[in-house]
Amino acid sequence: MLLGVQGGDVRIWLNRLRDMRFIRYFLASVGALAIDFGSFVALMGAGMNAMAASALGYTLGIIAHWLLSSRKVFHETVAHETMARTRQKALFVISALVGLGLTTVIVGIGSGSGIDPRLAKLVAIAVSFVVTYVLRSKVVFRSGTE
Repeated sequence: MLLGVQGGDVRIWLNRLRDMRFIRYFLASVGALAIDFGSFVALMGAGMNAMAASALGYTLGIIAHWLLSSRKVFHETVAHETMARTRQKALFVISALVGLGLTTVIVGIGSGSGIDPRLAKLVAIAVSFVVTYVLRSKVVFRSGTE
């Protein structure tokens, strides 16, 4: 028994913690998305082409996402040793580039097909969210990365 919690209860407790991590990731993503989408709309309003505005907005959002993810979402698995931390940052950047690529391609195809770029961006957000969460939780911030 661990702190008054029996075997089956431990699994439930661990699942709740994982769920809270997903909720924290979701909230961090909402904050980063506000920066991403707000920048995207502002840059398009200033006359920038949709693909470039999408890429720049995503880049600004990803900077915010690293700060939130490493401090509030995956803080218990952030590497502390310099080399491991550098590797983790590199993997985070790679996951961001995957998301950026998906976002840019989806917005480009959507707007090139006559779909409102904002709608295409919403589709890109959903796809990128799922893919980057899986990459970050299973690769970048997996337990034992120190």
